[in-house]
Amino acid sequence: MMCSFAYANAQTNEEIAGVYITKSEENFNNSRIAEAQVDFNKAMKLLDTIKNASMAKLGTLIEFGLKNYKQSRSYAQQYFLLEKNKKASEYQQLLELYVTLQELIEKEELEFLNKEKIRIAQENAKRWNDSLKTVWQNQSDKLILKFNYITPFDKNGIAVFKKEESFGLLNDQGMVLLEADTYKDFRAYEGYVLLLNQKQNPTKVYAYNTSSKEGFMLPEISGFNPLSTNFGSVMLPRGNGKVVAYPNNTLKVMVFDLTSKTIDVLSDEKDVLKELRKTDKIEKSNNDGQVRIGGEWYNFGGHLGGGIYPLFNSNYSLFGFLCGIDGKILKADEYNRMGAFFGEKAQVQNADTTTWVNQNGTELETVINPEYAYAGISKLVQVTGGYQIHQEIGGKKYIVLGENKLVMLEDYLKENPFPTVTE
Repeated sequence: MMCSFAYANAQTNEEIAGVYITKSEENFNNSRIAEAQVDFNKAMKLLDTIKNASMAKLGTLIEFGLKNYKQSRSYAQQYFLLEKNKKASEYQQLLELYVTLQELIEKEELEFLNKEKIRIAQENAKRWNDSLKTVWQNQSDKLILKFNYITPFDKNGIAVFKKEESFGLLNDQGMVLLEADTYKDFRAYEGYVLLLNQKQNPTKVYAYNTSSKEGFMLPEISGFNPLSTNFGSVMLPRGNGKVVAYPNNTLKVMVFDLTSKTIDVLSDEKDVLKELRKTDKIEKSNNDGQVRIGGEWYNFGGHLGGGIYPLFNSNYSLFGFLCGIDGKILKADEYNRMGAFFGEKAQVQNADTTTWVNQNGTELETVINPEYAYAGISKLVQVTGGYQIHQEIGGKKYIVLGENKLVMLEDYLKENPFPTVTE
């Protein structure tokens, strides 16, 4: 009974497969090749193998039409095994098709090999480029100035940099001129940089001339006044080399000449006071260096240039500034501090703001800082971890640090192409 059931079931599978083959032939003849393949494959699932040459031929033609050349060749090979009449025209047609299949398959395999060569070459080139990028990045990282902040280069190619909480100096090649290990504040203007050891009331001031590339320490403040212990407020250095400071415990401002490295002393003070009396800018003056204005006596505090004279109260506090050009008094509650007069202007500090005034205290429009009028080829670029200096040389861009320079990544890759092997 079991054998009979198996036989009947086998017959049923062949019969069903026959139906699918018929449908497949119909679809193929009506150019529905994809549908023909579906039906043919359903028949193949029901059969262990191809039973006759006509079925093998159908499979060959379907797969050929779908450009599945290797599968088409496999069916063609089965056709040749099943077809006994080798002289039949159908056999010759299949034989010709088989030759075509062989050529197409060889062409496909050649194209595959070429594509594979290209793929492998591209992968190798990518690995090469990735390796180059890593090498370049490592070299680039060595050219990073690991500083918190760098000012723009001044007209002489000098910048102030901040490292942690201290300031130092570097040039436009990235070479450190002064390490950042002492000074906590700075003033930079018109070709000079002042570095202060404290933000408030500094006791040490380092001056640097960005034109001559010369630096030096200002003398101890006690040399100006034995009672003074710090420089107090230090104003911006000016293009004439003058810088003004307001030391503590003194009735005069300190005007220092950064060019001659000496403290300016108003040697003709008596003549100046005489002229101020003569032109009614002051009422009186005495041998103690005091002047009377509006019935009150003030200590004559020196000369800021431009005929502007600081006036102090007897308790060392600043009263204001006398404008010798017209006798105007600029009160200290509005004009907290004033710097050296040069280039038709003087810096004024009012609390935390800085403005500029002319000889009679008239506020000027915003002054563009000339110290940053840099015309060199170095460009500061902020990167992860700090700054780099970029330069364009001969049409190429480089990262520069001292004598070391590295071409930018795009050109670096072009200069180191993937090596090609020639046979």
